[in-house]
Amino acid sequence: MVAVMKMFGDLHIHMILDGVYYRAAIDAQRDKPRDDLIRARLSDYQARGITFLRDGGDAWGVSLRAKALAGEYGIDYRSPAFPIYLRGHYGAFIGRGFSDLSGYRALLAEVSACGGDFVKLMISGLIDFSRPDTLTEEGLPPETIREAVKAAHDMGFAVMVHANGDRPVNAALDAGVESVEHGAYLSEETLARMAETRTLWVPTLSTVGNLIGSGRFPDAVLRPLLAQQQEKVKFVASRGGRIGLGSDAGAFRVLHGQAAEDEYAYLTQALGAQTDAVLQEAEQYAKRTFKR
Repeated sequence: MVAVMKMFGDLHIHMILDGVYYRAAIDAQRDKPRDDLIRARLSDYQARGITFLRDGGDAWGVSLRAKALAGEYGIDYRSPAFPIYLRGHYGAFIGRGFSDLSGYRALLAEVSACGGDFVKLMISGLIDFSRPDTLTEEGLPPETIREAVKAAHDMGFAVMVHANGDRPVNAALDAGVESVEHGAYLSEETLARMAETRTLWVPTLSTVGNLIGSGRFPDAVLRPLLAQQQEKVKFVASRGGRIGLGSDAGAFRVLHGQAAEDEYAYLTQALGAQTDAVLQEAEQYAKRTFKR
């Protein structure tokens, strides 16, 4: 099936990454954001008619520089400045870490001072693409998640969470988080809660689907995982939940610009005729919510 994409924004990108090799991409801008790379990507988004981008942030100021330049391309660009992670857990490759709540609050103050639009928290591990039903780590303690979300809310920030697995996602829902990114291996009960609370879910299906056939991970793991996630997207939407188009552009084989079209195709396979209405409502919510 070929889906013809109506022009939607991409609600989850990483301007610092290039879709090829994350270490080289970070090294290219580690010392200073490179306007040539950023402008080339913004120009491509502009040419595709994409006018809204929500970045997941980075520790080197690239997403903030992209935000500063994006208006020249007619793009409304939102950034959390940098992702925040608990030291000893996932997130060190791209974010800024804290060890205790006082350190976390200091990072929140930095997000505020540098003009971040919202807070991004890393609260779980990644999908282990080599083994079915497996995450690289269980994630943060629920109380830490709840305290972190509350502290961000107290400062007037909406919160995006990188989250997989029932325990961290339920803790985030308990705290009233505004969006869940990725959301792999969630039970029907958790999905129903997400729909009931109308928490924005950005399932980033391209991070799975675009790996199929690459040889990097077993297709025997990837194909069922993509199908399962699409069924879960359909389930949440059927209960009135919010589903957003976010590709995780910059991840391996998830190329800036093109990835939005890829994500739209995967979501259309799940949502069918209601795709555009669902995505439009979610994007409008993101525009209202992920700004300070």
